[in-house]
Amino acid sequence: MRVAIVDFGSGNLRSAARALERAARDAALACAVDVTADAAAVAAADRIVLPGDGAFADCRRGLEALPGMVEALALAVQRRGVPFLGICVGMQLLATRGTEHGVTPGLDWIAGECVRLAPADPLLKVPHMGWNELLPRRAHPLLDGIDAGAHAYFVHSFHVVARDPADVVATTSHGGDVTAVVARANIAGTQFDPEKSQATGLRILANFLRWRP
Repeated sequence: MRVAIVDFGSGNLRSAARALERAARDAALACAVDVTADAAAVAAADRIVLPGDGAFADCRRGLEALPGMVEALALAVQRRGVPFLGICVGMQLLATRGTEHGVTPGLDWIAGECVRLAPADPLLKVPHMGWNELLPRRAHPLLDGIDAGAHAYFVHSFHVVARDPADVVATTSHGGDVTAVVARANIAGTQFDPEKSQATGLRILANFLRWRP
């Protein structure tokens, strides 16, 4: 299995690669993980991971700066049905648009907007940082074996508000519901960082590697 981690100059790429390699070993899966900015390598991969860190608009510009990358992603994910995982801003880019520092078009693979967190409790800070409980909204293969009360590690100021509630797999709470996991067909995303989420994150990554949407 060839897993391509898209390198567009944003995200904790090496940590994500190490976490995927460990998840593959723990699950006894033969897996080659490649951090790459080459559109052809992404188009040919069996799994694609898009990490992201920073502002929505900057990440979108970084992705568009890679020759042929947006087209390669569309070919692999939307036409060939390759399983795809967006992480943090990589998940936010799935939305129709982002509203950070103005309006920026997203990939529009999950209909909705990426908006700033607005906790009902003014004492709760933004960015939202730390360990929070995952609250499943529906069953999904990514969450197989994840125990009730499992926590994941979040660092973010924005989240995706999906137009279709069925696209939301799990939420967390930070002065209100915050989208934690989205999925539609062969496309999924986590707002938290699986590579920083210890056993829970490794299990989710292993589930992604086993996923047959």
